[in-house]
Amino acid sequence: MHLSLRDYPCRTAYDELVAPDGTPRPAARALFDYLATLPLEAVEARRQAIEAAIMTLGITFTVYSDGANIDRAWPFDLIPRVMDRREWERIEAGLKQRLTALNLFIDDLYNAQRIVKDKVFPAQVLAGSKNFRPQCVGMTPRFGVWAHICGTDLVRDRDGTLYVLEDNLRVPSGVSYMLENRKLMKRMFPELFATGGILPVDDYPTQLHDTLAALSPRAGERPVVVVLTPGIYNSAYFEHAYLAQQMGAYLVEGSDLVVGEDDCVYMKTISGLRRVDVIYRRIDDDFLDPEAFRPDSLLGVRGLMRAWRAGKVGIANAPGAGVADDKVVYAFVPKIIKYYLDEDPILPNVPSWLCMYEDQCAHVLAHLDELVVKPANESGGYGMLIGPRASREECERFARLIWEDPRNYMAQPVLTLSTAPTLVGERLAPRHLDLRPFVLQSDHLYATTGGLTRVALREGSLVVNSSQGGGSKDTWIVDLEPADKS
Repeated sequence: MHLSLRDYPCRTAYDELVAPDGTPRPAARALFDYLATLPLEAVEARRQAIEAAIMTLGITFTVYSDGANIDRAWPFDLIPRVMDRREWERIEAGLKQRLTALNLFIDDLYNAQRIVKDKVFPAQVLAGSKNFRPQCVGMTPRFGVWAHICGTDLVRDRDGTLYVLEDNLRVPSGVSYMLENRKLMKRMFPELFATGGILPVDDYPTQLHDTLAALSPRAGERPVVVVLTPGIYNSAYFEHAYLAQQMGAYLVEGSDLVVGEDDCVYMKTISGLRRVDVIYRRIDDDFLDPEAFRPDSLLGVRGLMRAWRAGKVGIANAPGAGVADDKVVYAFVPKIIKYYLDEDPILPNVPSWLCMYEDQCAHVLAHLDELVVKPANESGGYGMLIGPRASREECERFARLIWEDPRNYMAQPVLTLSTAPTLVGERLAPRHLDLRPFVLQSDHLYATTGGLTRVALREGSLVVNSSQGGGSKDTWIVDLEPADKS
């Protein structure tokens, strides 16, 4: 027996790999032609080999909600998501446009606030921002860039429209899994990578290092770059260690760094103090510097904000970048793009209602059982109400929360997320998914070729987060055009 699309259902949502008539989409034809040659025993053997490699390599994530810090093997599906390069080029342009505008927006908020004075962005939204940092006012980082690494979540609705679901501008995670997914697939399916026109993702660590190195305050010297981690109990610690190793950077905790009287940052080594030029921080603002933020933080570095403001060290992402990582601010991004770039957005937002506006709030409250309601600053799928799946008591509780703090809530329609074939036992079954590409900006812009595809492994589930039962797939951007384009 072989894997087959003969009984594959693809009628309830847009399927990324399978057309409505049950045939593979053009970018996925080579994949399914190849799978048709493999006996089920061979497919199962490769799945087991991938699972064994994940355990051996220690590719894990941590789940906090189980009442303990539980390390779990990374859930991975060996049927990739496939997309045509021509579609991807448009997406890439939209991602770069979006991050460029968001960085101009953040820099404006901490300086002239032109967009507020021109009444394009409401003052009340800024006033209610939990991630606006007064400690950053008057600061302009190098290149005017605050968010150097952005993970943008994309979803496709039933009609095939690709939307931006949210922008992750604080400490976006997941890129290490994207890179490891590709390594696993190349090991298991080398034949497809030899002939399938699959574009590479391997250059991300180099691009990340170059993005960070450009922030160094010391010109003409090889910069000392460190990855600042909260430690081994953080859910993304695997990624912190992985990226440090891939870049040739140092992996440090707050206790490994000290700010000197000259406002420079130094790393403690067995041979003495060594100056640090750039910090890729994986710690939230609140814990970054007990002198500037939470005084009880044991994770950060005392005096780090002084060093950054003095221009003695580069920090990515910059403190305060999270002011644009807000689900209410998200609703204004199309206007932000138009205001700063005088361009129409290439990638649309999901239609949204803001509870801070009385008429929109009334609509949300009247349709709670039909909408997805999100708090402004939660992440990981937490704190949401999915109306169609919520109980009456949950809807009533959310109504109270909205009345108490309308600025903190927004709502969107329930999208029918696109699906892709996923290996379930010995057959292919559709599972919902999203896509998180990563975009870098310092002295140049770079976007990954594809990104991390997250998949809801539970049948019918729309929640793709690994902390809530999701897994991932490799993402293939396939060039269908001949190599010789002359």
